[in-house]
Amino acid sequence: MAVDHAPEHPRRTDGPDGTQDADGAGGAGGAGGAGGADRTIETVFRMEAPRVIAGVARIVRDVGIAEELAQDALVAALERWPESGVPDNPGAWLMATAKHRAIDLVRRRERYARKLAEVGRDLESAPPHLDEIPGLVEDPDAIDDDLLRLVFTACHPVLSAEARVALTLRLLGGLTTAEIARAVLAPEATVAQRVVRAKRTLATRNVPFEVPYGPDREARLGSVLDVIYLIFNEGYAATAGDDYVRPALCEDALRLARQLASLMPKEPEVHGLVALLELQASRTAARTGPGGEPVLLKDQRRGRWNGLLIRRGFAALGRAEEVAPGAHGPYVLQAVIAACHAHARSYDETDWVRIAALYGLLAERAPSPVVELNRAVAVSMAEGPEPALALVDALAAEPALRSYHLLPSVRGDLLVRLGRVAEARAEFERAAGLAHNARERELLLGRVEECGG
Repeated sequence: MAVDHAPEHPRRTDGPDGTQDADGAGGAGGAGGAGGADRTIETVFRMEAPRVIAGVARIVRDVGIAEELAQDALVAALERWPESGVPDNPGAWLMATAKHRAIDLVRRRERYARKLAEVGRDLESAPPHLDEIPGLVEDPDAIDDDLLRLVFTACHPVLSAEARVALTLRLLGGLTTAEIARAVLAPEATVAQRVVRAKRTLATRNVPFEVPYGPDREARLGSVLDVIYLIFNEGYAATAGDDYVRPALCEDALRLARQLASLMPKEPEVHGLVALLELQASRTAARTGPGGEPVLLKDQRRGRWNGLLIRRGFAALGRAEEVAPGAHGPYVLQAVIAACHAHARSYDETDWVRIAALYGLLAERAPSPVVELNRAVAVSMAEGPEPALALVDALAAEPALRSYHLLPSVRGDLLVRLGRVAEARAEFERAAGLAHNARERELLLGRVEECGG
């Protein structure tokens, strides 16, 4: 069974299964025709939108308006680029266009405020003067990372935990409502309501666009760690679309995690998250084949794993242990699991007994059906498929896993190992029907064919 243990999250984890090595983009070109140009523009926008939204939010101080201005920049690109061509630096073009519109908006607000003052009206919260707008005049003492500010703003305590995750995945992950729903295992309508209400709440409560300090920062840390992980996970194994991986999302998440570690060096879970993402990212080059198809862990060429990222991951794990010896939270535990794979010189030499035990600890400290599913896979490698199948069957009644394609995929793989091929075929067919990523679906359909008619 192919296992590449991803970060285990209560909401969604691409955990070990028989279909992927789950643990738990580009610029311009000569796209032919208007349709090709539009697709290129949309791809560029999806990559650049988080940075554009973050940059504009510092000007308008409203993430909802910032998202609208970013969309306005996209419309402008769709109108101009098909004729003028995609610029050499499309991200800078989108940022400049959105910021110009943001500045125009602030100026209109200032003029309106002055007119009200002239007729004796007092405006309680007048918009700032242009010279005072963060993003136009830089504060040398401020943390120069708009994306990190956006993460902490979207994770403000005035929002529920579910709303924080949904909003951040929308703004920073660039995920659609449907993709977020699949990522957090929730109905699409529910996610849409969370995003709309979260943006409205941040605006009405005048939540500042900043990285907080002291107790306020610590209060938001758990949510920030969760959303950085989820952004990485969406890049590591995309929930939908034609691409199995989205490296740009992984890079953004890893950079945010490293920045967070520099801000909070005494937090072991921050170092645990960095270690986890470094170790997971080290496998990126080996996880897809020449045509972009997924490569299972057992088939990966470990020589293609990035040694520098592995060393960085081990170092971050060491820092977590130095800060709090033996105090292993969920992210530190997941990093230790990833380290087990990195230490193994081959798939057959993996210490599955230890990994199964670590998953047992993780299930105690961060219980979730997805963690249990990953534990079942580790048990199958340590003890055999039969005890693992009992664990998987016990998860069948979990509401969060009813539409989770990895559950029937894992079950199908266990059934193959037990010689129950006809039953396995049915499970792989079901998993393929639930999968939204084209590459995963193709792989699952291949498993169906392997099981024969």
